[in-house]
Amino acid sequence: MESGNQTAISKFILLGLSEDIDLQPLLFGLFLHMYLVCVIGNLLIILAISSDSHLHTPMYFFLSNLSFTDICFTSTTIPKMLVNIQTQSKAITYEGCLTQMYFFMIFAGLDNLLLTVMAYDRFVAICHPLHYMVIMTPRRCGLLLLLCWLICLIYSLLQSLMVLRVSFCEETEIPHFFCELAQILKLACSDTLISDTLLYFVTGLLGVIPLTGVLFSYSRIISSIMGISSAGGKYKAFSTCGSHLSIVFLFYGMGLGVYFTSGTAHPSRKGSITSVMYTVVTPMLNPFIYSLRNRDMKGALRKLFSRGTCSQ
Repeated sequence: MESGNQTAISKFILLGLSEDIDLQPLLFGLFLHMYLVCVIGNLLIILAISSDSHLHTPMYFFLSNLSFTDICFTSTTIPKMLVNIQTQSKAITYEGCLTQMYFFMIFAGLDNLLLTVMAYDRFVAICHPLHYMVIMTPRRCGLLLLLCWLICLIYSLLQSLMVLRVSFCEETEIPHFFCELAQILKLACSDTLISDTLLYFVTGLLGVIPLTGVLFSYSRIISSIMGISSAGGKYKAFSTCGSHLSIVFLFYGMGLGVYFTSGTAHPSRKGSITSVMYTVVTPMLNPFIYSLRNRDMKGALRKLFSRGTCSQ
């Protein structure tokens, strides 16, 4: 069949995590609570950082942007899933599916690149502390954030345009709870060799290069920390990057699971469950990890809550 925008379908069917009707109320309640915890927790992080002048540093600048990205990331998939469960409809329009896929790729990519930039920030802070404020200037931080946005916007636009060239068969059931690019391409009737090659090459590239940057940064960080003579100094240095390292392990661990699962010829529910960990659980845990392991964040949150209590 010829490639091109010959798509005759008007909607896709999202099969979700389970087809068991009895499980739907449980899934609705569980995902609604996780979504609210994720949004409220990350929103509190943003408010605490913006309201405390002591946290107006590069590290917290990137953290607030990571929290904003996590809110947007979960908002691209979970609300639609909740609506489908509530209305007992699994349909999503063709345009809605492409829009969801486009924004999902943007915010997933931003999560990835922001974690890399944050690793670089910790590398400069620990390995070159005397030059930290000279290197991590507000202008450079802004440029790094802008670069992350540009890369993700271009990547997502490119992948979305490739999907527009694909024609689809009558079978439009997606074994997932959101429109994932790899699963959409499996439904195509036309040749998707170029699209598949581009997908796995670019996704692999955007995964390998940032992960290499993170691993390099932390190898240098650990080497520098080992050179500190005092135990107190080592603990202080480790505490400044412990929260970020925890998020890195969660994000890349789940992300790699999704990447390899989506490449299987016969996708199963396991891939969807792995995606839940990657798209919902990790963004939900970010505020807890940063607030519980970070003395400055706990102080800023206490000030925020006390200020809210006094204003009532």
